[in-house]
Parts: sequence; C-alpha cells; structure tokens
Amino acid sequence: MTERNSLHAVQGRPAGDLGRRIAQRRTELGLTREETAARAGMASAYLQYLEERPPADPGAGTLLRLAGALRTTVWHLTGGDVELPPGMGQAARTPRFTELTEAECRSLLSTHGVGRLAVPTDSGSVVLPVNYSVVDSEIVFRTDPGTAPSEAAGQLVAFEVDRIDEAFREGWSVLVRGPASGVTDPGEVARLEERAYSKPWAGGRRELWLRIEPVTVTGRRITA
Repeated sequence: MTERNSLHAVQGRPAGDLGRRIAQRRTELGLTREETAARAGMASAYLQYLEERPPADPGAGTLLRLAGALRTTVWHLTGGDVELPPGMGQAARTPRFTELTEAECRSLLSTHGVGRLAVPTDSGSVVLPVNYSVVDSEIVFRTDPGTAPSEAAGQLVAFEVDRIDEAFREGWSVLVRGPASGVTDPGEVARLEERAYSKPWAGGRRELWLRIEPVTVTGRRITA
C-alpha cells in the first residue's frame, strides 16, 4: 500500500480497537512493547497508551511508523480490511515456493485457531470454518448435532489451516486428510473439555465433539 493510500485509510477508518490490533501484531512477531516502541521511534509509555486506551487516536505519521515497525499496513492496523478476503494484494516480485515437512506442518497446525473443514454431503461437498484445537496429535472441535459440521462423523474429510501476511505477500497452508468421528465416551468428552483451548466463536453449548485423525499431512509456504 502506498503512503497516499495509507493516509486515506487513516482518515476513513472504521471505529475499532486499534490497541488490540497493535498488540496482536507485535505478539505474532514475537516483539515486546519496548522493542516495538524503539522500532517505531516512540516512547514505550506512549505505545502502552495506544494499546490500552480505546479512545486513542494517533496521527497518520504515528500510524505509518507503527505499521513499518510491525511489518504491516496502516489499513490492517486500523481495521480497514476486516470485511475483505485475504490475499487481495499483488504477488511479491520474487516469490519462493517450498514444501513443508510433516513436522513443520504439525507444528503450525498445533498453534490452533480457525480451520476450514471440507465435508462431503448428499448435495455436494461443503467447506466450513471451525474453531479447533489439537489434542494428542488429533484435531478436535465442537459443534451441534444436525449441523453441517456434524455430518463429518464417520467420513473421510479434509481440514485446512493457513496464515497470510498481507504486507509482505507471504504465507503458509497446511492440509490434513483423515477420518472424522464423534466423541461419545463421557471420559473422553471430559478430557477434551479440559485440554482443548479453542471455543466456538459462534457461542452456544455445542455439545457434540468431533475428532479428525490426521492420516496425511502436507503443507506449503510462500516467502518473498
């Protein structure tokens, strides 16, 4: 994104939690607040103010320095891309495409979050986002009986997770294939409820647990 477009994004940005986006991005990069402030040429106390005070409204210059320090765009920091699909930018000039090892794939998969579940149904395959966890190398998630994700039980399914860095046009994806099954044993259900860390964003009780046994695990990475 050009500086001109970045400044335009500042002027027309939607209301949102700027501080939460700053903190999330520096956490993704493994940066402390002090390191981020030094990169952006500001006091760490001011960065703390931006992160913890929702009414904070920094100027365009501050946002541009923060975006540079966090290897992202002002558009992303201010929530301008919330309603847009990822990957709309142009490809990097010299991209590098590599296959991931199974160990790398499982490591990325274990970071948990939101994945895409591909389920065969009578009317054709459907792809659905689900909040998942990895417990004992298996993918587990909760849903309601009778929903589309619940149809995965007893079938061979595909499950995909990915991460895209819009600013640098880099990213990775991991694809898992294997059988899915429902978890009905009360002891197993209690174990998953204790150890799983991702809860459905959609809310509700979601009392049906499903697990996917990874039979094949493959992945790819694109770097600039």
